[in-house]
Amino acid sequence: MDPLKKITSLDFELVAKSIEEFITRRVSEAGASGVVLGLSGGLDSSTAAYLAVRALGKDSVLGLLLPDSRITPPVDIEDAWAVANALGIETIYIDISSIHRAYMEYLKPHRLAEGNLRARIRMCILYYYANLLNRLVLGTGDRSETLIGYFTKYGDGGVDIQPLAGLYKTQVRALAAYLGVPKQIVAKKSSPRLWAGQEAEDELGLSYEDIDRILYSVFDLKMGVEEVSRSLGLPLDKVLSILNRHRVTEHKRQPPPSPTLPI
Repeated sequence: MDPLKKITSLDFELVAKSIEEFITRRVSEAGASGVVLGLSGGLDSSTAAYLAVRALGKDSVLGLLLPDSRITPPVDIEDAWAVANALGIETIYIDISSIHRAYMEYLKPHRLAEGNLRARIRMCILYYYANLLNRLVLGTGDRSETLIGYFTKYGDGGVDIQPLAGLYKTQVRALAAYLGVPKQIVAKKSSPRLWAGQEAEDELGLSYEDIDRILYSVFDLKMGVEEVSRSLGLPLDKVLSILNRHRVTEHKRQPPPSPTLPI
């Protein structure tokens, strides 16, 4: 059986219920009044928003639209508003372009560093409102992105809870369809939107379907690299490139290391 068919053939009613119970429990344990999350108009953030509202009710979920108007496509903003309106949640819109520009008055231009700066500006704003309202920051990262380190450390990776972190990207897409997330969002290509024209699959060199096939085969089925390449019909160098991303981003998945002292 194609690994993709297997991992997307879940009981999504049960999956949704489990995630909703997780969100409710974590908010309660923290003594928080709800959650805040970034609404990007993308698959993951939209799915997380739907689950949060199902878990907590719309009055306990605050959505923040934080585009950089110089690079964020208008369709993303439209889709984010569509999700907010469909769910009926309070939503705050802040264009971060002027904040980013203020930083760059003092910093040397660099596409990757500037992109990560955008993610970290958004994290700061999310935590501002979380502190203001006694809420948790709800993360929107999935298992695929976590395993290959495709997120910004202390940016979109800086959150309190990660309800989607147990699901591969293709599983999130199937869950989104089950939840009734707008079809144009379910079908949308993923992008962190850290710079103009950025597309995740172009940057990663493989579709998320193939990335998930590789990750599932290695981390769930415990298959060897060459066996994965043969069984999936993918070039060995492509499989190795994904596993190398996992290797070099291990620091993103761990707390900062500290030495063991002789005391």
